[in-house]
Amino acid sequence: MKIVVTDAAVDCFQKDWDYHEGDYIRIYVRYSGGGEDAFAFGITRDDPRYPAISNVHGGIAFFIEENDLWYLNGRDLIIDCFHEDIVFARG
Repeated sequence: MKIVVTDAAVDCFQKDWDYHEGDYIRIYVRYSGGGEDAFAFGITRDDPRYPAISNVHGGIAFFIEENDLWYLNGRDLIIDCFHEDIVFARG
Protein backbone atom coordinates (compact mmCIF):
# COMPACT_ATOMS: atom_id res chain seq x y z
CA MET A 1 0.00 0.00 0.00
CA LYS A 2 1.19 3.47 -0.85
CA ILE A 3 -0.08 6.96 -1.54
CA VAL A 4 0.40 8.20 -5.10
CA VAL A 5 -0.08 11.94 -5.63
CA THR A 6 -0.18 13.43 -9.12
CA ASP A 7 1.41 16.73 -10.11
CA ALA A 8 -2.08 18.01 -10.95
CA ALA A 9 -3.28 17.27 -7.41
CA VAL A 10 -0.33 19.09 -5.84
CA ASP A 11 -0.96 22.06 -8.13
CA CYS A 12 -4.63 22.11 -7.10
CA PHE A 13 -3.78 21.90 -3.38
CA GLN A 14 -1.34 24.79 -3.72
CA LYS A 15 -3.38 27.09 -5.98
CA ASP A 16 -6.98 26.39 -4.97
CA TRP A 17 -6.69 25.08 -1.41
CA ASP A 18 -3.82 27.31 -0.19
CA TYR A 19 -1.54 24.51 0.95
CA HIS A 20 2.18 25.25 1.04
CA GLU A 21 5.49 23.43 1.25
CA GLY A 22 5.85 21.99 4.75
CA ASP A 23 2.10 21.42 5.27
CA TYR A 24 0.66 18.05 6.26
CA ILE A 25 -2.50 16.71 4.66
CA ARG A 26 -4.25 13.94 6.52
CA ILE A 27 -6.44 11.64 4.46
CA TYR A 28 -9.08 10.06 6.66
CA VAL A 29 -12.15 7.87 6.30
CA ARG A 30 -15.52 9.51 6.92
CA TYR A 31 -19.10 8.29 6.86
CA SER A 32 -20.76 9.70 3.75
CA GLY A 33 -24.21 8.13 3.86
CA GLY A 34 -25.96 5.17 2.35
CA GLY A 35 -25.52 3.61 -1.02
CA GLU A 36 -23.10 1.02 -2.27
CA ASP A 37 -20.23 2.43 -0.20
CA ALA A 38 -21.18 4.35 2.93
CA PHE A 39 -17.65 5.72 3.42
CA ALA A 40 -15.40 8.15 1.57
CA PHE A 41 -12.04 9.83 2.00
CA GLY A 42 -11.82 13.27 3.54
CA ILE A 43 -8.87 15.63 3.90
CA THR A 44 -7.76 18.00 6.61
CA ARG A 45 -4.66 19.94 7.57
CA ASP A 46 -3.27 18.04 10.56
CA ASP A 47 -0.02 16.85 12.09
CA PRO A 48 0.61 13.10 11.95
CA ARG A 49 0.20 11.10 15.16
CA TYR A 50 0.27 7.46 14.05
CA PRO A 51 0.91 7.58 10.31
CA ALA A 52 0.72 4.23 8.57
CA ILE A 53 1.69 5.40 5.07
CA SER A 54 2.82 8.74 3.71
CA ASN A 55 4.21 10.49 0.65
CA VAL A 56 5.84 13.90 0.28
CA HIS A 57 5.17 15.48 -3.10
CA GLY A 58 5.78 19.12 -3.95
CA GLY A 59 6.92 19.70 -0.38
CA ILE A 60 3.52 18.68 1.02
CA ALA A 61 3.27 15.57 3.20
CA PHE A 62 0.22 13.38 2.56
CA PHE A 63 -0.52 10.67 5.13
CA ILE A 64 -3.06 8.17 6.43
CA GLU A 65 -3.24 7.26 10.09
CA GLU A 66 -3.18 3.62 11.21
CA ASN A 67 -6.86 3.64 12.23
CA ASP A 68 -7.98 4.62 8.69
CA LEU A 69 -5.84 2.13 6.81
CA TRP A 70 -8.62 -0.51 6.76
CA TYR A 71 -10.47 1.40 4.03
CA LEU A 72 -7.67 0.85 1.51
CA ASN A 73 -8.04 -2.91 1.95
CA GLY A 74 -4.46 -3.54 0.81
CA ARG A 75 -4.64 -1.25 -2.24
CA ASP A 76 -2.83 1.96 -3.14
CA LEU A 77 -4.45 5.38 -2.81
CA ILE A 78 -4.21 7.65 -5.84
CA ILE A 79 -4.86 11.36 -5.32
CA ASP A 80 -5.54 13.37 -8.47
CA CYS A 81 -7.28 16.52 -9.68
CA PHE A 82 -10.11 16.47 -12.22
CA HIS A 83 -11.78 19.73 -13.29
CA GLU A 84 -10.44 21.54 -10.20
CA ASP A 85 -11.75 18.83 -7.84
CA ILE A 86 -9.57 16.51 -5.78
CA VAL A 87 -10.43 12.90 -6.53
CA PHE A 88 -9.41 9.71 -4.77
CA ALA A 89 -9.08 6.27 -6.32
CA ARG A 90 -8.04 2.98 -4.83
CA GLY A 91 -5.80 1.06 -7.18
